[in-house]
Amino acid sequence: MNFLKTLVALTLTAAGAHTACAETWPARPITMVVPTAPGGSTDISARLIGDPLAKALGQAIVIDNKPGAAGNLGTEAVARAKPDGYTLLMQYSGYHVGNPALFPQIKWSPTKDFVPVALVMRAPHVIAVGPSVKATTLKELIEAGRKNGKGLFYASSGNGSIQHIAGELFAQQAKVPMTHVPYKGSGPVVNDLIGAQVDLFVTTPPSLIGHLASGKLRALAYTGKQRHPSLPNVPTSAEAGMPGYEVESWFAVFAPAGTPAAVVARLSAEIKAIVESEAYRRKMDEQGAFAAYMDSATLARFVDHELAAWANVVKSAGIKPD
Repeated sequence: MNFLKTLVALTLTAAGAHTACAETWPARPITMVVPTAPGGSTDISARLIGDPLAKALGQAIVIDNKPGAAGNLGTEAVARAKPDGYTLLMQYSGYHVGNPALFPQIKWSPTKDFVPVALVMRAPHVIAVGPSVKATTLKELIEAGRKNGKGLFYASSGNGSIQHIAGELFAQQAKVPMTHVPYKGSGPVVNDLIGAQVDLFVTTPPSLIGHLASGKLRALAYTGKQRHPSLPNVPTSAEAGMPGYEVESWFAVFAPAGTPAAVVARLSAEIKAIVESEAYRRKMDEQGAFAAYMDSATLARFVDHELAAWANVVKSAGIKPD
């Protein structure tokens, strides 16, 4: 009997300690891994969410950029991290739902190794060119690429990235020869685009918006269904002469599978308040993107749909990593 009482007491003590531990989360800084180099849209998304989230949780959010292997390096690091709520992933669609179709041998699963937390941003792309490109319209760019004998050199943030896919789709639809030049993130691309090392970059506006405003880069088209309020003079792809060329990225927070449900729910609720705030919406407008929220369950269903859609795009277009 004494043994039984002792066992019950120990069990209750352990349960109480576990509850107390869960209730005190977060008790230390949280790392948010970004699988791209600093300066890109994924990095910007992390920082725009990270600052207000840190205030809401009362703990610092440390942004940890881990670029490489088309996003697989940083993504796998989070997949293998301890699921205790102290490691998160700011992920973008091209990696999360595109990589599984492009890289059958990747060592992480978008559904088995991660639990969705919340969607934070959606962004159509811009077709941007640097100062060395003389074309002022999309039609002029395509015509130049057909006639100059070398085609166009387009950049991406890595093999298999959405910019890679967007470039291949552009080449197919525009019927212009194009050469893919992969980088390890959007930040390095922008430098070379300004420096005339590549001709164009099809990407989300946040990584380019400052350079578009300063005139260092020019946007020839916006790949959404309608113009963006922050880019009122940039025509849609349809308006520019390429109807049907619509490309959109989304950005979302994920946690390692097995992260406590209470932690995921708290994170999702805090992110919801941030994303739906007027301050965040204004920041998204300034970036040429859209504030967009999905909770964990809705995001999980969305990911399943996107995985099927991307697999179909990759297969039908015959896209392969270089």
